[in-house]
Amino acid sequence: MASRAEPASRAAPVDAAGRRDWRDVVRDAADLALLGILLTLAALPLLTVAAAVGTASAAVHDWTRTGGWPSARTTLRRFGRAVLPGVPVSLLALAVAGLLAADLAALATGRVPGGPVALLVTALVAAGLAGYTGMVVVEVGGGGRWREAARSAARACLDAPTRWAAPTGVVALAGLLAVLVTPVAVPILAGYTLTALHAVANRRRVTAAVVGRPLAAANPVDGRSVPAHPELP
Repeated sequence: MASRAEPASRAAPVDAAGRRDWRDVVRDAADLALLGILLTLAALPLLTVAAAVGTASAAVHDWTRTGGWPSARTTLRRFGRAVLPGVPVSLLALAVAGLLAADLAALATGRVPGGPVALLVTALVAAGLAGYTGMVVVEVGGGGRWREAARSAARACLDAPTRWAAPTGVVALAGLLAVLVTPVAVPILAGYTLTALHAVANRRRVTAAVVGRPLAAANPVDGRSVPAHPELP
């Protein structure tokens, strides 16, 4: 997925009429599938989950803005720098995901009281947390550190709860597809899900620019002015 020397961005129209060649679409789809596979492989040790997701998010951030992927050298450097800071984040994410999964399984099988109502409430809480996590991941890809990204995403959710709905919907749809597709295809789905989260964030950035905020300086989560990231934290 190293950046290619191309005259035009593959994330942008390639001709004057705004049409893209079908080969560009297929190439993008293959790149995103490969991104999901590499993300999954990098996250297999579990303690590297945060580093893998953050590095993949940074790659998507670059691609959506330049049309080219970062070089393998840059990606490996980002991943290496993100491993240690990401260990506590990985442990926290795995613990929360494990607890929610166990709770949902217990409610679904009737091992604990509550019935369908408790199951629905727990599922909504899980979806909301997943959407919030998606917002955090997008901001980390844009150059934020995990702690600051978590605070910024929380502030954005409190200031405008509707911003929470789009990433929550993306993650919920991805979860549904993960259940429906063959397990082999789940890693591929990860790349598309991450890209969809960035697309939702970029749409908000464009909307903010239309109503008078500077497009280039708008943070994808809450609109704050931030510098472009050279590396992950």
